[in-house]
Amino acid sequence: MAHIVILGGGIGGVSCAYELKHAVRAEDRVTLVSNKPFFQFTPSNPWVAVKWRKKEDIVIDLAEVLPRHGVAFNGAGAARVHPDESRVELGDGTSLNYDYLVVATGPELAFDEIEGLGPHGNTQSVCDVDHAVSANERWEAFCKDPGPIVVGAVQGASCYGPAYEFAMIMDADLRQRRIRDKVPMTFVTAEPYIGHLGVGGIGDTKGLLESAMRQRHIKWVTNAKVDKIEPGKAFVTEVDDDAKPKKAHELPFKYSMMLPAFRGIAALRGIEGLSNPRGFVIVDKHQRNAKYPNIFGVGVCIAIPPLEQTPVPVGVPKTGFMIESMVTATALNIGQLLRNEAPTHEATWNAICLADFGDSGVAFVAMPQNPPRNVNWASSGRWVHLAKIAFEKYFLHKVKAGTTEPYYERAVMKFLDIGKIKEPAA
Repeated sequence: MAHIVILGGGIGGVSCAYELKHAVRAEDRVTLVSNKPFFQFTPSNPWVAVKWRKKEDIVIDLAEVLPRHGVAFNGAGAARVHPDESRVELGDGTSLNYDYLVVATGPELAFDEIEGLGPHGNTQSVCDVDHAVSANERWEAFCKDPGPIVVGAVQGASCYGPAYEFAMIMDADLRQRRIRDKVPMTFVTAEPYIGHLGVGGIGDTKGLLESAMRQRHIKWVTNAKVDKIEPGKAFVTEVDDDAKPKKAHELPFKYSMMLPAFRGIAALRGIEGLSNPRGFVIVDKHQRNAKYPNIFGVGVCIAIPPLEQTPVPVGVPKTGFMIESMVTATALNIGQLLRNEAPTHEATWNAICLADFGDSGVAFVAMPQNPPRNVNWASSGRWVHLAKIAFEKYFLHKVKAGTTEPYYERAVMKFLDIGKIKEPAA
């Protein structure tokens, strides 16, 4: 009997738990460890921040749902991974031994790297559902006494979609309240241009997003390095293509949401051979660590080098379907190892994304996510907003039902020729 431990109760961790139950042998055990008692559908956090959703609408109790599907749950969180001992030290002082470990923790939010950034400073966040609840409290107060907004993503950030979404969702909510005319809005981003998204753009995301922002009277600053955030004022240096200071901005605000840079969690940082200097897990094409081959990594916690040098550092996003492809490859590879076979499965890293704008949105398909691509497509319209709502309901249903890819989803993806696993070379 083998014991597989998964760190992280988000999209990657929960999906991996369910897929492993199908991939491993009947006698093997799967345990999921999280520092939160619930799963949260993170893509809905921007809606929580404007009270279009409540926290309870997008969270699921892990201790209730996981055991129903044969997965043990431990809510103590990970204090330290000891890979030489195949042991995870937990937050309550106890330990779990493992035969295989899957790291799916997501990131630690590096608010401390910029003075005044984050919920404990002078800006809001939609990276976590509790941050979004707090952001909504500030939002309601702001709407009673509106003024300028600064929104965006700081240098080193690797997740830009939620910044664009929240800017557009705030715009839509303000229009519904009939106070949009009282709110100047500025989008600040480390990206070299609007719609870069950390991946050099997808289809015409540059044109689509620039057009959407012009239509909504949202100004922007690209190639932006956020120096510090004071109460009511963001200090930003805009650089040129050679990374030299071009213009200093002092942007006043009454409300601000800025996405931070990410790093690996403390339990992983500083472990030579397992994580890089930022604490992200180093994996090969099979999602497996070379030094510790019984450790796998999926999702935001893995190390992916920047795709290109940009004047201000930007990270590479790990989007939902891309994460799901990593999960499938990992589960299948662990299943092979348990049967004394060499792992052969590689994730496609294909990306399908729906960016909601409150009353419309932008959708894109990138196959694979990182260029050069076989498919490079983007489109916009109200249908994206409706599709995002439907996807939210569908994914939460899958978590409750203990499944990741029902037969009808597989059929649709096969019809669209969008796969999770690379086909073997001919």
